Amino acid sequence: MDRLKNKRALITGGTTGIGLETARQFLNEGARVAITGTNHATLHAVRHELGNDALIIASDAADIAAQKSLANAIEEAFGQLDILFVNAGITDMRPIEKWDEAAFDRSMGINFKGPFFLIQALLPVFASPASIVLNASINAHIGMANTSIYGASKAALLSLARTVSGELAGRRIRVNAISPGPIDTPLYGKLGLPETELKTVAASIQGQIPAGRFGRPVEIAKAVVFFASDESAFTIGSELVIDGGMSTL
Repeated sequence: MDRLKNKRALITGGTTGIGLETARQFLNEGARVAITGTNHATLHAVRHELGNDALIIASDAADIAAQKSLANAIEEAFGQLDILFVNAGITDMRPIEKWDEAAFDRSMGINFKGPFFLIQALLPVFASPASIVLNASINAHIGMANTSIYGASKAALLSLARTVSGELAGRRIRVNAISPGPIDTPLYGKLGLPETELKTVAASIQGQIPAGRFGRPVEIAKAVVFFASDESAFTIGSELVIDGGMSTL
C-alpha cells in the first residue's frame, strides 16, 4: 500500500466519480494529493471527506489563464509534482446538426485545450522522473452516434499522449492514457435527460458491453495508480482500454 509513497500528485476534476476514487487510491498508496474542481458543493463535500489529507483547489479546466495559476499553487504547496492525472472533462452528446461554435469550444476547451496548457504550465514544476496520465475514452475509437465532438476531443488526448511522450522522454516525464468505457459515475446524470430517458440510454449502452455491466470507478482508479507508480517505468506513450470489451464488437 505504499506504491506512491511521498509522491506529489495533482488530479483535475477530482471531486466526483473516477477522479475522487483515484484520489482515495492515491492517498491509500501514500501520495500527497491535490484535487481541482469547479462545483462548490462537490468541492465542499470532498474537503469534508478528505480533510487535511488533500489540497482542494477551485480551478476551471477550460480557463487557460487558470492553468498557470494552478501550476503556481502546486509549486507553492508541493515544490515539485510527480504525478498529473488529467481527469476533468465533459460529455456533451448531440447530433451534428445541433452543434454551435460555443458548445464546440466548450467541449474542446475542457477536454483538450485546457489540459494541453496545464501540461505546458506545469513543465517547470514536474520532478524527474514524473508521470502524466490522460483520461481519454473508447469514444475515440468507436463511431457512437451523437459523440462527434466528444470523441474528437478524446482522440486529441490520445494523440497528445504519444507526441508529448516523445518530447518529454528526455526529461524522464512519462505520458500515458487510459480509455474507459461506460463507467458508473455521476457523469451520465449531467446529460440533462429526464430520468426515464436516462434509464433507457443506460440500458441501451449496457447492452453493448460484453461484460454485461458498467465499469466501477475503482477499476479505473487502480489502472491510474499503475501508470502513476514506478511499476510502469518502462511504459511510455501507451493506452490502456478499460471498457468491458465494448470496443471489441
